[in-house]
Amino acid sequence: MRTLLFTGPGGAGTTTLAASAAVHAARAGRRTILLTRQGSAVPGLAGVPGLEVAAIDPQAAVERLWAGVAGALDAVLPQLTLPPAASVLPLPGTAELALFAELANAEADLVVVDAGPWEVAAALVALPATLRWWLDRLLPPGVRALGAVRTAAVASGSARRGPVDAALSAVPVLEGLLARDRLAVPSTTAVCLVALPRPSSVPALRSATTTLALAGLGAATVLVRVPPTGGADEWWTRRAAEQDTTVGELAEIAPVQRIPESAVAPAGVDELAALTDGVDLPTTGAPVVAVSERREGSWQFTVPLPFAQRADVDLTRWDDDLVVTVGGARRCLRLDALLRRCEVTGGRLAEPGTAAARLEVGFRPDPKLWPADLLAVEEKAAVEERTS
Repeated sequence: MRTLLFTGPGGAGTTTLAASAAVHAARAGRRTILLTRQGSAVPGLAGVPGLEVAAIDPQAAVERLWAGVAGALDAVLPQLTLPPAASVLPLPGTAELALFAELANAEADLVVVDAGPWEVAAALVALPATLRWWLDRLLPPGVRALGAVRTAAVASGSARRGPVDAALSAVPVLEGLLARDRLAVPSTTAVCLVALPRPSSVPALRSATTTLALAGLGAATVLVRVPPTGGADEWWTRRAAEQDTTVGELAEIAPVQRIPESAVAPAGVDELAALTDGVDLPTTGAPVVAVSERREGSWQFTVPLPFAQRADVDLTRWDDDLVVTVGGARRCLRLDALLRRCEVTGGRLAEPGTAAARLEVGFRPDPKLWPADLLAVEEKAAVEERTS
């Protein structure tokens, strides 16, 4: 199964191109699901053979969730008057959670995700790691194991059901969603960035690329909607020059494919499909992987952060995690067993503002955590490296 995720600056045509790609895939014989929050792009889209269109409705998702848990809550909290599902208000982030759940449960050869404007898509991309972090902090594995024992005791009748059991019952559901997280497989998740050939698109997509990299994803292609060439007067000449400059700058992010802009919105499925005729949609993702390398007497942990600027990057070590913040996006990267026994010696952002920008963090063995004999071997190897 593959996933194509479409996003870009607002107004760039993300929804239209995602729908066009889904139609192409379905007509090519692949079972395809289109996940969208915008509804059908054109009349008749839901009738395309081999294509399933799933419109994400956050309010409906909240009502379904509440209807499933209200009975259990009412049993353990009889003193409260719980509202009916039709009166429940969605919490912030509900739309992203509903889309994530639909994506996790999707069964098809190809799932096309209309993630909408980047500001909205960024929340979806960060959601799985955020859920895992909070689950591990609020209910670490040891507590979850005890919770399973208590759940069994409640089921057998040897213990009375209480409010904590209602919370514990939601854990397997959340763990099941995270286990089916399609975004966690960068090799089969391809991100298509959609843009207009205007200078404002460049910083917007560079920022999106940085945040994607922090989540382990890379942009597989940039789809640029270009208007037809005009006359030879000064206005058209300047406009064409600006467009070519912008396309060249966007090519630093990922391979650019030009899509001719239509005079009017597509009126039917055939016109919609024609928008991506000849477009080479990616078949694999572009994973962005953090790596650790042995250096002279130390190790270096490198996190690719394309186009990041020094002023936007913050770094801290907390327990077994390296916490990286870039332009408001934050992720905890779990260190491997070796680096957990090391102390941080410093960090720097190499080649800032470029496609090769990367965070380089130095580590050295922590004498308090390394066995004495192993530390002696490590120090001897470091000396030999310096003298060789």
